[in-house]
Amino acid sequence: MALSNPLIWGINEGAVYLWTLPLFHCNGWCFAWSLAALCGTNICLRQVTARGVYSAIADYGVTHFSAAPVVLNTIANAPVEETILPLPHVVHVTTAGSAPPPSVLFAMSQKGFRVTHTYGLSETYGPSTVNAWKPEWDSLPPVTQARLNARQGVRYVGLEGLDVVDPETMQPVPADGTTVGEIVFRGNLVMKGYLKNPKANEESFANGWYHSGDLAVKHPDGYIEIKDRSKDIIISGGENISSVEVENALYFHPDISEVSVVARPDQRWGESPCAFVTLKPGVDASDEQRLEKDIIKFCRSKIPAYWVPKSVVFGPLPKTSTGKVQKHLLRAKAKEMGPVLKSKL
Repeated sequence: MALSNPLIWGINEGAVYLWTLPLFHCNGWCFAWSLAALCGTNICLRQVTARGVYSAIADYGVTHFSAAPVVLNTIANAPVEETILPLPHVVHVTTAGSAPPPSVLFAMSQKGFRVTHTYGLSETYGPSTVNAWKPEWDSLPPVTQARLNARQGVRYVGLEGLDVVDPETMQPVPADGTTVGEIVFRGNLVMKGYLKNPKANEESFANGWYHSGDLAVKHPDGYIEIKDRSKDIIISGGENISSVEVENALYFHPDISEVSVVARPDQRWGESPCAFVTLKPGVDASDEQRLEKDIIKFCRSKIPAYWVPKSVVFGPLPKTSTGKVQKHLLRAKAKEMGPVLKSKL
């Protein structure tokens, strides 16, 4: 992985890398060792803030950093007084940890950051796929570029095998961009197994592949795209709803800074989407009922009716130390709220 990172990302000798990731996180996606091999410089932050990132770029000549999409969203939407724009040079960014909304990728590119989208798990020692940029995308509109760059892409050079398969038959799904299957990995980047947990290993490594639990499609060009984690799929009235697709639509709302969508019990449909939302600074949050109606109306113009959240909750999102939203806490909170009642539909 330490050798795959610079090959995939094109990191040159003498790179200046900013640690927006904690070093403990999969050894910082192995960049600690990559930087040592390339005689690079490590710049550390005690706290990840937009001001700190922009200042490091200006003061230390930072050329590269990695961050979860939530952190990119903070950087892209930072107040003017916390930014340094235009950037003094192109800054290369890798993002992973969750599927990045196209709106965030678009906003970062508009500010001069070059974002490379990667994907992986702790069990695959960090990023194991990359959305390899195609030269023909250079002439496309920026919004289209962001949508294409939001896909998870193709396998890392250090990974032996990557596919999207039917988990029951292990047959690869057709490359039609619509048939959903599970992402599976095989090769030297994959862990040996979970310590002292043979049952989990038997399930995770069924049929000789590591099963990620992430549901995805394969496009005609071979690039994969995550639709959701199996545990995050919302089943409403027998129909599957991708929480990622709903989140991507909500991120285009002008008042929304961060959003996470989970299933909430629903008296009529079994489950329905519940959106947890953080508003942008300066937005009048005094009338939450009006804001909720506005957000739901916005969604109805963007996505199918049965995807539209039936409830919206405002407030900061719980996150891990790496900036990843803790959906399991939001699912528990949605369950505690009780079912959406028929009378509220």
